[in-house]
Amino acid sequence: MLPAAVSLTRGVLVPVAGLGLSGKCPETPQGVFPKGPVELGDPNILICFVDKFSPPALSVTWLRNGQEVTEGVSETDFYPRQDYSFRKFSYLPFIPRQDEFYDCRVHHEGLGESFVKHWEPQVPTPVPETTETLVCALGLAVGIIGIIAGTILIIKGMKMNAARNPRGPL
Repeated sequence: MLPAAVSLTRGVLVPVAGLGLSGKCPETPQGVFPKGPVELGDPNILICFVDKFSPPALSVTWLRNGQEVTEGVSETDFYPRQDYSFRKFSYLPFIPRQDEFYDCRVHHEGLGESFVKHWEPQVPTPVPETTETLVCALGLAVGIIGIIAGTILIIKGMKMNAARNPRGPL
């Protein structure tokens, strides 16, 4: 139910008595992001964040590989903002798998069509073992060269010192 001072015109709230209230369609979902670092096979939670919309009536739908998902989905209430608009969060528990993608679809009565925000796992590729082995071998080689060079310099220094200060019979 709308307050008496506001009317609904083409899906957008319009102030009737000049109260400074105005309706806003939601921007595209601000983001779809995982709650924690993504590792394939480890349970996680996807979060869809929708911000700056009014009136507080919209639906958030989750899609996995284009198919609607309802199991485990939870949402927050509408959180008011200082500019009289609202924000909302939707959560989807999931287990990341290679070649799976997720979409957060938002529909608001003031929109002609739904907005969709896409997300797929961005798992960093592991550093190949050959690179690790090469770095380790280079470090070992530099260390051995440093030990040899240091030993040679110490021996030369001792010989030069002995040549300058010859010891006579005591």
